Amino acid sequence: MQAENSKLNATDHAHRSPAQAVFKVATVASDRIDDFVENYGQLITRFALGIVFFWFGVLKFFPGISSAEDIAGRTIEALTFGYVTPNYSMPVLAAWECAIGIGMILGKNLKLVIALMFAQMAGTFTPLVLFPHETFVHLPYAASLEGQYIIKNIVLIAAALSLWNKRGK
Repeated sequence: MQAENSKLNATDHAHRSPAQAVFKVATVASDRIDDFVENYGQLITRFALGIVFFWFGVLKFFPGISSAEDIAGRTIEALTFGYVTPNYSMPVLAAWECAIGIGMILGKNLKLVIALMFAQMAGTFTPLVLFPHETFVHLPYAASLEGQYIIKNIVLIAAALSLWNKRGK
């Protein structure tokens, strides 16, 4: 039986056009990629988010290192009507972002971690409203480099949304 199948496959292979052979290889590759994404996609997404949040959080513990430090500090100060200055807000924001990063990497209490991330993201978008002269070159369609840095967070939000109903993958 196995010899017959081998003969059939060899005959089948001999009658394939180059386009059919390429299609077959592409189909097999696609199936393998599907399996990989199914098995590891959520884990990779969690780790990627975790690394970004942890890394950017750690930078905020060291004054003058994070490129987002100035606008983040001024945003929190504006939102608290001057009551919380960057001297106090930056260490809290740094710890918050590190906690999100660690939570993503560990994958425990993921919905809580994502909720903390969404709260942090709400603050992240605030400079677009509070400081439009800094976040846009031409309001509302041409963001400055700082504005682009903020707007790209939509991708982080989408990645976190993809994790919401996943269980430990």
